[in-house]
Amino acid sequence: MTLKQLAPDLAAAHELTRKQVEAVLAGLVETVTTRLKAGDKVRLTGLGILQVRDRPARTGRNPGTGQPIEIQASRKIAFSAAKELKDVV
Repeated sequence: MTLKQLAPDLAAAHELTRKQVEAVLAGLVETVTTRLKAGDKVRLTGLGILQVRDRPARTGRNPGTGQPIEIQASRKIAFSAAKELKDVV
């Protein structure tokens, strides 16, 4: 499901227009992106926590040849689901 698909449901539930909801969702994505770039954790109560984690360089294996390869250090976004969400799903 995409943000555009969420917008009509949220608009109907909160008596807003679809365009207003799409603008709010776009603002949410922009704000979350900015905060993650800054290194902050983003806690969405009832949904979970988004945070950036540093992954160190490591040795891996090429699945085709089995040869060892060096995997560079990287930064990844991690999501930890909230207990409320886990209980519902």
